[in-house]
Order: sequence, then structure tokens, then C-alpha cells
Amino acid sequence: MQHTVIDVLIYIFEHYAEDDSEVLDDHDRLKVLLREAGFEPATVRRALDWLDELAANAPDLDAATDSGSAMRCYTPEEQFRLDATCRGFLHYLETNGVLEFASRELIIDRVMALDVKSIDVEQLKWVVLMVLFNLPGYENAYFSMEDIVNEGAHGVYH
Repeated sequence: MQHTVIDVLIYIFEHYAEDDSEVLDDHDRLKVLLREAGFEPATVRRALDWLDELAANAPDLDAATDSGSAMRCYTPEEQFRLDATCRGFLHYLETNGVLEFASRELIIDRVMALDVKSIDVEQLKWVVLMVLFNLPGYENAYFSMEDIVNEGAHGVYH
């Protein structure tokens, strides 16, 4: 079976993010562990690059401003990658205070950086969790998102 970057990222998040942060900091060790788990080296490399880009983009959140009344218009590429259900879910998270303008934009950026044509809402939930987990000061948002994922409490998104 051919794994995608999102498969590797979900595996990393499930197995190492909360319990073993030392592994996350040691890319060489993580590469070995992921190869032993059956992931292809090229896919592992792209997943680790994705995580590095997430860490590099996080400081940009301080410079972002939210007008409060602005409406997000998705590009055709974003609409293709994020279907109406996914866009509705992001809107739901934003209107319920889990996401802010800047965190939403970072999530969209990270979705667009994945090597997939489109993602479903379950995969999007993982991307949201990974982004919020990696953002300093977003602990409450992360825990709220974790509750949404664990309880399946999402209602109608659009």
C-alpha cells in the first residue's frame, strides 16, 4: 500500500507527539522508526519537511490581523482540496472560537502543502490538531479540538 504524507503525519501524531517529544526532535531516529513502521523514505522525508515548515510558519501568526467582519474566499485550488464539508468544518471551528483568523490560515496553508488531491473532514481534523499542537499559546484551542474529535461533536458545518 502506498502511504501519503498525511498517513505519516497522523502516525507520528498518534505515536509520538504527546508522549515522546524527544523522538520528534531527533529526525534521524524518527526516520528509522517510520521506516520500520513501513513508510517509504521519500514520504517520510516529505512529512518531516511538512512539520519543519509548520514550525517555521508558526511565528507569522503574530503578524496576522483579523478584521472580524472579513469573509474568507477560497481559491479554486483550495476549493478543490477542501470540499464544502471541510470548508464548513473550518467555519464551524472559527465561529465556535477554536480557530482564529491566523490559525485558520495556517491550517489552510498546511493542507495545501500536502501531497494529496483532496482531503476529507477526518483528515482535516488531524491537520487541525497537528497545527494547534504546534502553536504556542493555542493549548485551549487544541484541547477544544481534541474534545471535538474524541466526542464526534461537530454537528452541521455549513
